[in-house]
This record gives sequence, C-alpha cells and structure tokens, in this order.
Amino acid sequence: MRRGIVVAGVLALACLTGWQTVTPAAADSPTVLVMDVEGPIKQLTADHIARGIDTAHTDDVDLVVIRLNTPGGLLEPVRTIVQTLLDSEIPVVAYVSPAGAHAGSAGTFVAAAANFAVMAPAANIGAASSQESVGGKIRGTEAYRLSQDLRAFIRSIAEARGRNADALEDTVSNATAFSAQEALSLGVVDLIAPNLPTALNQLDGRQTTTAAGATTVESRDAHVRHLGPTVLEYLMGLITRPEVVFILFVTSCLALLVEVLFPGLIIPSLMGVIGLALAILGFLNLPGSWLGVVFIVFAAALFYGETTVPGFGFFGAGGVLFLVLGGIFLFGDFFRPSDLPEPSFMVNPLVIAVMGGIAAVAWLVFLRLARADGGEASGFQSAADAALVGRRGVTVSDLRPSGRVLIGETEWVATADSGVLIRQGEQVRVRAVYGQVLKVERA
Repeated sequence: MRRGIVVAGVLALACLTGWQTVTPAAADSPTVLVMDVEGPIKQLTADHIARGIDTAHTDDVDLVVIRLNTPGGLLEPVRTIVQTLLDSEIPVVAYVSPAGAHAGSAGTFVAAAANFAVMAPAANIGAASSQESVGGKIRGTEAYRLSQDLRAFIRSIAEARGRNADALEDTVSNATAFSAQEALSLGVVDLIAPNLPTALNQLDGRQTTTAAGATTVESRDAHVRHLGPTVLEYLMGLITRPEVVFILFVTSCLALLVEVLFPGLIIPSLMGVIGLALAILGFLNLPGSWLGVVFIVFAAALFYGETTVPGFGFFGAGGVLFLVLGGIFLFGDFFRPSDLPEPSFMVNPLVIAVMGGIAAVAWLVFLRLARADGGEASGFQSAADAALVGRRGVTVSDLRPSGRVLIGETEWVATADSGVLIRQGEQVRVRAVYGQVLKVERA
C-alpha cells in the first residue's frame, strides 16, 4: 500500500513538472535535457524554453537540446527565446528534427541563436522575410522598417554564434530557405544527424562559448531526460488555439445571454464567466484584434435585441452576421503587418461556419418559442403539459420577455411575446408549454 502511494506520488510529480526519463543513466554519464518545440512559436513556447533552461541550471545538466519543427511564429516570443539562449550558461543545441521537419521563419532565429544547430536529413530552414499573416507582402515604409529590423536582428545573432551572417540575412531579405546539406555547406548549421543519439555522439568534445565562458561539450552515451509540458502548460496550449478562443468567446456570450433572458439559472452564468475568462487569457497570448471581440459582443447584443424588440428577425440575422465577422477578424492581423510570415493564426473557416450555424439554429428556435401561438405547440404536449395550459401564476422576475414565474408551488422559466414587458409580481396565464419553458401572457 505504502509503495503504491509512493509510485503514485512520483507519477503525479512527473506530470506536474514534465520530467520524463528516456534512457538509463550510468553513474558517471553526462546528462542531456531534451525539449520539443512543435507548431507555432508563441509566448507559451518562450515560457517553456525558459523553464527548461532554468531546470537545466538547477539540476546541473550538461547539455540542453531543443528539437525544432515549426512553421514560425511571433516576433516578441522569439526575441525572448533568443535572449534566453544567449544568456544560458549551459550549451544549447537546436535540432531540426525529425527528417522532413523545418525551422521556418521564426524557427530560423531560434536555431541560429543556439550554440549548435543540427538538422536531420531532408529538413529545411529559412524563409524568414516579413509578410502579412494572410500571405501578402508588406509594402511601403512599414515593410522597409520591419525588414531592416529583422535583418539586423538575425545578423547580430549570426555574429554572436559565428555563423554565416550573409546567408542568414538572406533568409530575411529574400525569403531564402536552405536544405540540410545547403545549410551545412554555407555554415548556417553545424552538422547533420539522422537521430538524437548520433547527434550527441558527434557533438561530444566540441567547444563553444556560453554566458559562463568557454566550455567543452560532454554528450557521448549521455543520460537523456525529456522535459515535457506541465499540466498547466498543456491546458494553456489548448486555450491558446485560435479556434478554441473563438468557440469560448461565442459560447460564453451566449451562456451569459441565456442568464440575462432567464434569470436564476446558475449554470449558464457560471459557464459564461469561466469561459470568458479563459477566452480572454487565450486571446491575450495570440496576435488578436479587439475588433473581432467587439463584433462578437455586438452579435450577442443583437441577439438580445431580437428577444426584446419585434424586429421580424432583423436583429437575429444581424447577430449571425456579426458573429461570423467576429470569427474572421478575431485573428489575422488585418490592420497591421505581422512580425513574421507564418503561421496564420486565423480561425479555421469551418469552425466559423459551424458556430454561425449553431447560432442561427438557436435564433430560429427562439423565434418559434417566443412568437408562436399557444395552439401551435398543443399537438406536441403531454397530458401533464396540457394540464398547465390555462393555469395562472405570478412572475418571480421581470419578463423582458423572458424570466421566471411561479405556477402553484413550482418555479418555471417563462417567456412572453416579443416586445412585451411583464413586471415582477404580476399575474400571468400559461398559453403553451415548450419542454421546460412556459409561454405566458398577462392575466
């Protein structure tokens, strides 16, 4: 029993810290810490790498390996990563892996900033010219300023690490990309290795300079440890996806709208507040546009207007339209150039279409509920529901036109005709029953 508790505790600690042992260790073996960077580079990526370097310093690791496979990312996190690598007192290897992987755009800066740059066969690196996220070239003064800044940035990194500054600058000025063999022959990377053990054996004995001074790499027959994401980093990785942020914004606004229409329902308000907080957290970690947020909030306001003002569907149609526009403009840098060309952080059009369709269906269902005559529902009512029709009760909250009423000793969610306001405490009569929602009128 006690042993089981200890094992469970060790596994829990591994999940929380992200540590995993990959190869067994000999008593005098050097230790190598391996981190994986896959997908777009974001602030979360910079935080993960910084945590890895700190952990390596704390645990007296001999070498840090960052396995790269990225299309690019955001400039500010890249600057943070570059500074972290240049300030590291432990040698860092950027390994573009596996075969066929790429260190595109922002990944080029990360690979250049490492003490050693290694590529797997058939991998590629480069194409770091400044473009908009949607793929069009930036023009005018802004293009020149951004290009000059990135060229100076990558040249300074190349000079600090003794790499081919002209070739690396060409990846910015001309969007040049290199194969593994081309990068090796040009001095952009240090070696080509098909797998991690081979790379570590080839790096053993090489000299480099870290923030602590000159050092010699010891990596042959190393004890390899993997630093995976913590539970918190994993969750942050989920909510910093554009599609997830968009879905959270939409569902949160709709949940809060349900609470406004039907006061007293605790679950929608709780879901709305939590979802909105998560959406904002994810939004702030991505290159978002507040215009998209405004459109989504305005869509919710139009849906609310549909419930209070007889608009013959005008407000609801407008709500669906602005919901779609909110998804389109939520990410994508439409009004300012992006830092680096890839990847696009725009919400998947399919997700926008699905959420717009769900909102449209919900709106049509509400129209049927709020505007249908009582007789339309009679054919679908059970005997118990039919017994409620004609009964009188009192409003527990204002109906604008939705709220809560008390029929006998039972409290119900109720709605009146669109545009009708029934004050709290007024007498009402049940006209129809729609599941758990009553259609009422002033008695």
